[in-house]
Order: sequence, then C-alpha cells, then structure tokens
Amino acid sequence: MVNLLKNLFAKKKQGLGIELSPDRINIVQLCKQGQGYKLENFVTVEVPENVFQEGQIADAPQIAELIRQALADNKIKIRNVATAIPGREVVSRLIPVPAELNDQELRDYMNQEAGLYLPFPREEADVDFQKLGLFVDEDGIEKVQVLLVATRKEIIDTYINIFKEAELAIDVIEVTSFALLRTIREQLQQFTPQEAAVLADIEFDSTELAIVVDGIPQFSRTIPIGTFHIQSALAKAMNLPPSRNTDLLAGMTIPVTPVDTSGGLGATSLGNENPGAAAMLKVLGELADEIRRSLDFYLNQSENLEVAQMLLAGPGAALGQIDEFFMQRLSLPTSGIDPIESLSLEVNEEISPVQRTGLGVVLGLALREV
Repeated sequence: MVNLLKNLFAKKKQGLGIELSPDRINIVQLCKQGQGYKLENFVTVEVPENVFQEGQIADAPQIAELIRQALADNKIKIRNVATAIPGREVVSRLIPVPAELNDQELRDYMNQEAGLYLPFPREEADVDFQKLGLFVDEDGIEKVQVLLVATRKEIIDTYINIFKEAELAIDVIEVTSFALLRTIREQLQQFTPQEAAVLADIEFDSTELAIVVDGIPQFSRTIPIGTFHIQSALAKAMNLPPSRNTDLLAGMTIPVTPVDTSGGLGATSLGNENPGAAAMLKVLGELADEIRRSLDFYLNQSENLEVAQMLLAGPGAALGQIDEFFMQRLSLPTSGIDPIESLSLEVNEEISPVQRTGLGVVLGLALREV
C-alpha cells in the first residue's frame, strides 16, 4: 500500500517534487542552504490536449515520456520523487477514536471503520491514516483525532506505473492540498485554534478548497471552476477562438466595482463598456458563490469557530485584484500566497507571477525530500 500521509511535515533525503496537472507538469528540486532552502531546479512542461480527460490521466505513457525527457533535458539525475494526487480523487475524514487503543489496535479499528466513509467498495481503496491529537468529547471521554485518507487503488496504480516507466522511484504519494499546507505552514501558524483559514487553490480546471483549523484540513471540496473557465469566458466575449492556453490571463486585472444594493457587483454597466471583464466577473462570481456555500455548510456544523481569512494559491491567484474581488464579494479578509516568498527561497532566475503562485503544491512535495 502506498502511504498517502507519511507524516504530514516529515523530511527525508534529497529528492524531487513532481506535480502532474491537466495543463502542465511542474518539477522542483530544493536543496538545504543554511537555515533555509534554495530552488536548485524548476522545470515546467506543457501537457498536450487529451492527455488528461475530465481531470483524469488518459495517456499515462505520454506523461511518463514528458517527465523522462524533462529530467534528461535539464540533466537532473535524482531518481527519488514525491508526487501528489488531486483532492477530487481523495476521501478525507477526521474521525474520533478511543484514546486507549495502541498502534496495532488503532490500525485494525481504522481498517474496519474505513468502509463506512467511502463512496466505493473498501476492497478497491488504498487507505492511510494519521493520529493528530487528543481531545475530550462532549461526554468527557478522552479521544484521539485521526485523519483518514483514501483513494481508489486504480488511481495509485496509474501514478506508480507512470513514474516506474519514467525510471523514477516514488517515495510518497500524497494529496495536493497537504503539500500546499506544508509550503504555507508558517503562515497558518498566525491563526488561533478557534480561527479557521480558508485555502482556495485556483488551478487549471478546478479550485481545491480547504478549511484549515490549527494546521489541519477540516473540510475539503473540489469546485469545477479554474483558470481555463475564466480564460474561456474571456476569449468568447472577445470573439477569440477557444484555446487551452491560459496566457490570455497573464497580466489581467479583475475590475473591482462598488457593490450594488442587491449585493452583487456592477457587472451590467461594466459589461456595456467591457464585455471581457464582465465575462470574467461572471465566472468568478460563480466561484465565490460556491465558496460561500461551502463556508456556510461548514460553519453550520461548527460551534465557536470564526473564519479569519481566505488565502489564494494556484495560477488563478496571480490575477490582479482577485484578492480584492473575493474580499468584497465574501466580506472576508483575503490575500494571495507567493510560495517562494513564504519559504524565503533563494532563486537563480526570474519566475513569472503566474508561475510563482502556482508552485505551492510542487514546492511542498520537494520539501519532503530535503
């Protein structure tokens, strides 16, 4: 069984972080430098159309060849890697467990209980878990909080076969949101255990949403809106041909207008002047509405908890004034994440803003191996 957690913040020998996504493959090598880290290598490779279909890998051999060629072209000799599967492929739950169970009893208990939380048969699942901390429940009984993570075995097998074909050894496969949490761990430490941080990772074809309390994801959801959908709406409004390439968004700024009396943005008047901006606002408005629904759902089940801030990551976080847009739309303090700045990385070359905001996951993977 592949370990999906393997100590959320553990570190081991040097290796690579490799992130597979529908539009590109990101490869990062970090090295320890004094008390910090240096970005030794950063390689990004465009993924052709139809290699991914509906968010899932459809052409594994081509992915393997793209990885192998990228490493060869950049003379990267390291063979051990950490990689991640997207949140849409994962079931994660926080489960209260009797505190008196020893390690073997806990493993037996979790293996028995896992099937209750899965939308697919237990025998088709790879399951992992990690003890987090003790707490006293409403009946005064001491229990331990356990994070259960599961995915279909066929997903794990696909990743194993890809990296084997690329002549690489996988140290660990984890979840993209966990890798991102490792990258921004210090930023999350500013919040108290009674404060929740909302992490919105705006990727190519979806947004991975996580509500994080005390550094632990309490709620996760995949929203099927990403930079591709924003770009597609913009291109259609500007009478441009459809394209997977989201370069059209580079340098774009989201127009933030005063909230009207109905609580929405002034998209109608804006649309008369700038149809492209209005199209972008419509898609972002739909994303904001979905985030609001998730927050309301979570808060309705959580007592004495305050949502303190929303953090934006992924390529979509590079859009100008997108933090202002969400701050206004959700009435929630919002700020973007620069993963390179978060880790105080030394870099040898200039990295564009879109690439910087999109490095949170792959840097978190590479941190495992330093």
